[in-house]
Amino acid sequence: MKLRADFVQLYRDVHSWVGIIAGLFLFVAFYAGAVTMFEEPLQSWASTPVALPPPVSLERTPELLQKALAAHPEARTDYTIAVTPEDAQRGRLTWDGSGGQVHHAPTQVMAAGLDAEGNLVVVPKTPSDAARFVDVLHQQVGLPLPHTPAMILMGIVALLYAIALVSGVIAYLPALVKTLFAVRLGQSVRKRWLDLHNLLGLFSLPFHLVMAISSVVFAFHGQIFALEHLLFPAPVAGQHGGMQGGMQGGIQGGIHGGGPGLGPRPGPGPGGGRDAQSAASVTSAAGVSAPVVPGLPHVLPPVLAPTDILALVTRQAPGFVPEVLNYMQLGHGKDVVRVFGYDARYPTRGPTGGFMVLNSRTGAVQSGEYMPGHQPAKFAILTSFFALHFGSFGGTPVRWGYVVLGLAGAFLFYTGNQLWIVSRRRRERQSGDVVETRGTRLLAALTTGCTTGCVAGISAVFCAVPVLPFGGTYGAVSAVYYSVFCLFVGAAFCLPGQRGIRLLLGAAGVVTACVPLMLCLYGAHLLRTPEGLGVAGMAALLSAFLFAGAVKHTREI
Repeated sequence: MKLRADFVQLYRDVHSWVGIIAGLFLFVAFYAGAVTMFEEPLQSWASTPVALPPPVSLERTPELLQKALAAHPEARTDYTIAVTPEDAQRGRLTWDGSGGQVHHAPTQVMAAGLDAEGNLVVVPKTPSDAARFVDVLHQQVGLPLPHTPAMILMGIVALLYAIALVSGVIAYLPALVKTLFAVRLGQSVRKRWLDLHNLLGLFSLPFHLVMAISSVVFAFHGQIFALEHLLFPAPVAGQHGGMQGGMQGGIQGGIHGGGPGLGPRPGPGPGGGRDAQSAASVTSAAGVSAPVVPGLPHVLPPVLAPTDILALVTRQAPGFVPEVLNYMQLGHGKDVVRVFGYDARYPTRGPTGGFMVLNSRTGAVQSGEYMPGHQPAKFAILTSFFALHFGSFGGTPVRWGYVVLGLAGAFLFYTGNQLWIVSRRRRERQSGDVVETRGTRLLAALTTGCTTGCVAGISAVFCAVPVLPFGGTYGAVSAVYYSVFCLFVGAAFCLPGQRGIRLLLGAAGVVTACVPLMLCLYGAHLLRTPEGLGVAGMAALLSAFLFAGAVKHTREI
């Protein structure tokens, strides 16, 4: 069916204006989102290693627990045991060291081990917030606002994004059939930007539709979760902390290590500062104190040792690979252990895996709604939706595909803005204007400043990590990013035109080229892993792309 010319023009106008309004926010979201695919290796590199003895075996973990909880009873209510060797190197046993208090100081985690003589060694560690900051930047589309209002604005941007996608398909799809692969690089600047924009937009359309719809869901997840719990109530009332925490984390994040807005694998939770239930207690055979709950006529059974928990999980879920055990003391015989891990055969609700909830004293399954491959149909559908956003399916090839699609998406929004600027300048010249209008100058400066400032700001954060205390607290890395971002935006207004574009692209390329250099100087161990090599290689390619762009801009557009 052929649309009337006035309808096509209306959809084109809607696509242009909605895209212009949302484009710069979406550039930040997509570029930072591509970086978050490397979140775990970057987090590991940025955080200062802990000076612990070699981790004890899982069989000796009850001995470690007995000594640690005797010396630090506040840890009893919420502590984490690392199962995998990589996590264990950062601390086989960890818990929240802040006492559950809300404060502005760096998040402190306590890590425990045993020395060669069997003596308890407890050291504090402060994880770097650099990777978490980039994740929050991605979630909040670059807005330095409190989380709730930023997420509301993000939801509005995502709605505009969806409108731009639909209107663009309706307006331009008929013409794309003839000119799909005709990228006219040697012709006018407007045709070059138009062809690149159309080509990127059409071939990544399914990806962008998924991102738009899922972003709306994440922005308004509070209301959606209320409806979800109304329709699909949790089967066990006592698991509210584990279930809600895992679900919220699965939405908001990606970093292993706890804290607001993080992924589904727990670090020390906020429960570490709760009173350790000062009732009398006895020492179980596993070495963990089992509290006597007032009102119960008998002593509760002991908490199951980690090896027993892992054996139960292996029998009940073959193929599931446990990585972290999070013991939580809920009281009244409903104490639980959340077993976080992954199963490569299935998509996951969170960006890095899923979890199941067991009773930590009996081993009975409390919940499996968020465990890959063991979900009811209603939860499996929701999980598929989440997995499409996080790329948490298909393993490494899919994650690399999401990196490429994320960077291509950022470039799509840049080309859209450049296309609007070039078209606007051409119309102004045809109408006889000698000097471009204020609106055109404003958008041109914002497009150049915001895009190059975002790229340079994120690169500057990871270049600064080795010299920042604790690998960069949230406030420190935020100051680094926004200082660089504002510097580039200010320079774009002070240096308008082609000279300013070349200068800012070159400067962003220089800062980005420093990332692999800093990895070589301070993170040689990371370069020995495929993920680390991927980070360095991607930074090198991006810097080369920016330098090429600076060279390409040799005439006024």
